[in-house]
Amino acid sequence: MIQGSTAPVDRPLRVALVDDEPPALRRLQMAIDKADNVEVVGEATNGEDALALIRRGGVDVVLLDIRMPGLSGLDLARAIDPTEAPAFIFVTAFSRFATDAFELAAVDYLLKPVEFERLHEALERARVRLRSRAATSRIAELEEVVAALRAADTNTPESGFADEIWVPDRGDRLRLPVNLIDWVEAERDYVRIHSRGRSFLVRKAIRKLQAELDPADFLRVHRGALVRRDRIVRLARRAGGPAAVVLQSGAEVPVARRQAAQVRKVVGTRGG
Repeated sequence: MIQGSTAPVDRPLRVALVDDEPPALRRLQMAIDKADNVEVVGEATNGEDALALIRRGGVDVVLLDIRMPGLSGLDLARAIDPTEAPAFIFVTAFSRFATDAFELAAVDYLLKPVEFERLHEALERARVRLRSRAATSRIAELEEVVAALRAADTNTPESGFADEIWVPDRGDRLRLPVNLIDWVEAERDYVRIHSRGRSFLVRKAIRKLQAELDPADFLRVHRGALVRRDRIVRLARRAGGPAAVVLQSGAEVPVARRQAAQVRKVVGTRGG
């Protein structure tokens, strides 16, 4: 099983370079050196070595040529289980293989000599795809948590406040327990609900949602933001700008001046 084919936001994107031409490898390395939050974790000059490199794990994205000794780039991509594969970006001198590459769900297909900016854009698309894959893999875990919470709350008296919210999720509807919400931000007539690394856009005014949530659990820190009190780690003060609450997830949510005293009181009661 291939390990480490997702890309959390808190670490660099791990890239493997695969090309049988040393000048091409050097140019790819130069492009990576100029990219943000990306690092090269291995190189290979033929398909067999590349396959071994990928199967060792720790690779998020593979930049690979089409024509190489042994396995071609296309054969290499076909040899890996799609559910465990890293993201593939083909970098080649041959345009005629593009259709085959995209049939293998390639993130992008770049022609040599690759432009650095174009490659950086492809890497960002790969990062987005990997985040989406990681979020999808957490759905089953979230559903288990929901089932456990519902079972645990069977004998809980009604509080008058919502204990779950239905949110849209890739064309379906997902039951999201309120105690899994980290924070909420307003987006015009919508709210974006942030929960455990995912976000859900719901058509509802933030004032209406706030009325449905227990004020003992949620704090309005800004006209357009609610945070769950027990997710607050600390209050960060910014020179020349508004303060912000830092949450367990690492998110920083600005605090309005008129809410600062209340937030300081909450942080103080938590020992921060």
